[in-house]
Amino acid sequence: MDRLRAIELFVAIADSGSFAKAAKRLRLSPPAVTRAVASLEDRLGTRLLNRTTRSLSLTEAGIHFLDSARRILGDLDQAEKAAAGEAAAPTGHLTLTAPVTFGRMHATPVLLEFLRAYPRVTASLMLLDRIVSLSEEGIDAAIRIGDLPDSSVMARQVGEVQRVLVASPGYLSARGTPEKPADLRRHDILSFPGATSPREWRFQDGKRTTAVVIVPRLEVNDAAAAIAGAVLGEGITRAFTYMVAPLLAEGRLRLILDAFAPPPVSVQIVYPQSRLIAAKLRAFIDFAAPRLSRALAEVGVQVTLARRR
Repeated sequence: MDRLRAIELFVAIADSGSFAKAAKRLRLSPPAVTRAVASLEDRLGTRLLNRTTRSLSLTEAGIHFLDSARRILGDLDQAEKAAAGEAAAPTGHLTLTAPVTFGRMHATPVLLEFLRAYPRVTASLMLLDRIVSLSEEGIDAAIRIGDLPDSSVMARQVGEVQRVLVASPGYLSARGTPEKPADLRRHDILSFPGATSPREWRFQDGKRTTAVVIVPRLEVNDAAAAIAGAVLGEGITRAFTYMVAPLLAEGRLRLILDAFAPPPVSVQIVYPQSRLIAAKLRAFIDFAAPRLSRALAEVGVQVTLARRR
């Protein structure tokens, strides 16, 4: 069995979790599957699979090799489509993920516009406030905010956002405006994990980073709920600028402790490394990046105007 076929077989085993299922999928006999995996492991000089009569799992080497194997097969598929002329027009299904609030406010409108422009593409959008593995969950691209811990992905920056503290004019009139981070201990705090640690907020004081331990009056798992509470005058919350920019522009919220805000963080479209990028993904990145950049630039304008008030 040739090397490429063995790699395809290994990926099929990893995906199905079974030698027998992989054999059936690729129309091979179980003994042929066993021999192919053994030959692949011999050539690589390491075990890729832990197998017993009851279970099958990837070794550490197998986990790393699986990512490379998927890229190899993906590159081959795209090369064949390009040679056949199929890659010229974007087509197929696109799977994306984005943070919940950013997805609702910005990613969903852009994706719907993209689908109108490319009727041969369908899409799934998963709104999640957690980092997911693109390769393990079959995701084509993600919109991520902040540092990228995964060096195996490519990224295209579309803008920046910043964490800010906000409260309603009514709350500040009744309770006073904090002048330094430590003053927050005397205020009602509305916290949600997605903004940062819900129990410790960090601030930038010149070149020095300071942390304030807080006890939230209300802790929720959704940014919109905490922000709604702040609008109602129930306390102070911390959010990214894109979440509150319209409310700042309308005067329903005000910035506080802005001199202590941490530096901005990047917003990026990330996607798996590959020498050949599927036409549907390349089209989406080229379509979405300038539109998201314009949306984030407008956020910056709204926040700048709020700071001048």
